[in-house]
Amino acid sequence: MAEIKDRENALIMETTKGKVVIELFPDLAPGHVARIKELAREGAYDGVVFHRVIDGFMAQTGDVKFGNSSKPTFAPSRAGMGGSDKPDLKAEFSNANHGRGTCSMARSQNPNSANSQFFICFDDAAFLNRQYTVWGQVIEGMDNVDKIKRGEPVVDPDKIVSLKVAADVK
Repeated sequence: MAEIKDRENALIMETTKGKVVIELFPDLAPGHVARIKELAREGAYDGVVFHRVIDGFMAQTGDVKFGNSSKPTFAPSRAGMGGSDKPDLKAEFSNANHGRGTCSMARSQNPNSANSQFFICFDDAAFLNRQYTVWGQVIEGMDNVDKIKRGEPVVDPDKIVSLKVAADVK
């Protein structure tokens, strides 16, 4: 297993394809890291599908309103259009590169509209730099991210089984 330097700033994500460990960057995006951890601790991401997965680009998930396959509000045709009941976040753009394994927040055209949705880059996507908030990096399990079923929308999508802050995992 990858060495987790700071268990309070790392996530353990179990997916239908296997485990993924993500190192968080609270110095780069404190508001976004706090939101991801808050939602993870509430169990909001458990059962959420990867609704938009583009080969060579990224896997998007995190729609806790319409994308949670274990909730009555699950609406596959609307997955990707929702967020959480929390307010949108102010952009925390940085010079961090959107490279392979980068975790970044999804948003609408409004730079300050990130809420709960995020994506993991399959390959370099430097064209996103300084336009989307980078909040983490996959440090283990990128091979499992690579196995996530592709599609826009994805038919019978893979999902997050559980997303937990490493400090909360015994």
